[in-house]
Amino acid sequence: QVQLVESGGGLVQPGGSLRISCAASGSGFSINRVGWYRQYPGKEREVVAHISSSGVTYYPDSVKGRFTISRDNAKNTGYLQMNSLTPEDTARYYCNLEVWRLGSLQNYWGQGTQVTVSS
Repeated sequence: QVQLVESGGGLVQPGGSLRISCAASGSGFSINRVGWYRQYPGKEREVVAHISSSGVTYYPDSVKGRFTISRDNAKNTGYLQMNSLTPEDTARYYCNLEVWRLGSLQNYWGQGTQVTVSS
């Protein structure tokens, strides 16, 4: 099994910045893709960013230029740097890891971390 622990969420003022992290632990795995998603109450999760094993990134237009995804393979950790935050970014953010384990690709979700943008 692979365990994911997210951290770094919280309350921030509009225009502020926040970095959230996703640390994976376990044995016998390697991370293929790191993804971040967010979910508004009553809505489905939507992708915020993802980064491939080769470092190729993707952002939807809603966060492009404001959010930056990164990864530290040595620490099995993914990050999402969020700048110029607006109240519309208020949501619960989830980490998603696609990992190679036992010869197959497996998918894991973090528990989520709340990000609230408010003055």
